Amino acid sequence: ICLFFMAANVLEEDSMEQDIESPVTIHQPKLPKQAREDLPKNISKECAKRKIQRYVRKDGKCNVHHGNVRETYRYLTDIFTTLVDLKWRFNLLIFVMVYTVTWLFFGMIWWLIAYVRGDMDHIGDSTWTPCVSNLNGFVSAFLFSIETETTIGYGYRVITDKCPEGIILLLVQSVLGSIVNAFMVGCMFVKISQPKKRAETLVFSTNAVISMRDGKLCLMFRVGDLRNSHIVEASIRAKLIKSKQTKEGEFIPLNQTDINVGYYTGDDRLFLVSPLIISHEINQQSPFWEISKAQLPKEELEIVVILEGMVEATGMTCQARSSYITSEILWGYRFTPVLTLEDGFYEVDYNSFHETYETNTPVYSAKELAEMASRAELPLTWSVSSKLDQHAELETEEEEKNQEDQNERNGDVANLENESKV
Repeated sequence: ICLFFMAANVLEEDSMEQDIESPVTIHQPKLPKQAREDLPKNISKECAKRKIQRYVRKDGKCNVHHGNVRETYRYLTDIFTTLVDLKWRFNLLIFVMVYTVTWLFFGMIWWLIAYVRGDMDHIGDSTWTPCVSNLNGFVSAFLFSIETETTIGYGYRVITDKCPEGIILLLVQSVLGSIVNAFMVGCMFVKISQPKKRAETLVFSTNAVISMRDGKLCLMFRVGDLRNSHIVEASIRAKLIKSKQTKEGEFIPLNQTDINVGYYTGDDRLFLVSPLIISHEINQQSPFWEISKAQLPKEELEIVVILEGMVEATGMTCQARSSYITSEILWGYRFTPVLTLEDGFYEVDYNSFHETYETNTPVYSAKELAEMASRAELPLTWSVSSKLDQHAELETEEEEKNQEDQNERNGDVANLENESKV
């Protein structure tokens, strides 16, 4: 759109120059109504306005695509994880295709053994001992392959002891069939028992807020668990995603900075029975130390929060993620309480989980607030120190005077002694 507007400006300037040089009128290109209205005044604003691209989406999925991966053979070396990570429709398709291919493959071999031995030419001959009884074609060989690999055993088609190659094939199919069953059933079990769906019942507040708590400016967001079964050993951590440039001029895109949410005090360890408000104190070690309310919308940053823990029912590790961009950080707001005491129990109202209300919060950064507080304490410090200095000066002056008086007295005594000697 910006290039389109710039091209329109160039065409307009060229047309004006040609109008001055020659009487021929060149018509301007017909633009849409909205483009014609925004062309003279909002071009620079639209070009300058950039949308913040999320690193982690609100549902916890990472918005990163891997391109130009040449070492694709690494996916085959870890085929189990590759199959587990596939989508359900592809996973089910591979599940069905693996069993169907193995049944068809071994069914073809059973049919070839019967065809080479001549069992097809002696169908119905009671004096002929075939490799597999009642095998009269490829369909019956396919059914016998299914019965062998799945150990169904209907009792109609059986292998005889006069076929050593059939006995060897039976052993091979039994072993390979067990391996295929273990591999595919294991993939399906891990796929079903993945804790990703459990993470969907862990919710984060839509917005993060910045307000005062215990006289300190804090960044806060809320987490909650919708299930009655709890997350064991739950812990929370947060990362600030923001591009930076080093002192040497190196540009680091999407630099990750740790945000302290109680690591040193143990507040990052959660007992997540009811919704909790996670607080980050904005101090000198915080990346928000110099950010004020007016400066916050201008920052291109993203806060990624990660909640980890073990599922109580299965013991598997679960991780839930969410993120907040600058437009989702509310300055001067607090979260509405959701916990109430009823008759013998506590009730959580999840209808108010994402609700906030405005509160009286200074618009200055934490650094500016600290400087203001230090300035307010300076007069008191100066008065105490000045009084101490005055007392010290008076004491020194009195000591000097006493010393001078003592010297004068000593001089008078010496003069009197000299006069007496004379």
